[in-house]
Amino acid sequence: MELASVGKLLIVLGVGAVLIGGLFLLFSRIPGLRNLGHLPGDVRVQGQNFACFFPVVSMILLSIILTIVLNVIVRLFNR
Repeated sequence: MELASVGKLLIVLGVGAVLIGGLFLLFSRIPGLRNLGHLPGDVRVQGQNFACFFPVVSMILLSIILTIVLNVIVRLFNR
């Protein structure tokens, strides 16, 4: 792999990281998303020396929302 292609790859990865970081900042300001991870059905197991968290319902809800959004985007571009 040439150095020029490695440089381009690093630039693309950096721009992608900046975009993902911006999305996290944007989504943190939406009031309804603050409850994500604290929904009924999210499992918390706490012991004396450990804590474990399984966001089952939050991940199912996030999966449904992303599926709907991506299907709408694909249908808009296939017209």
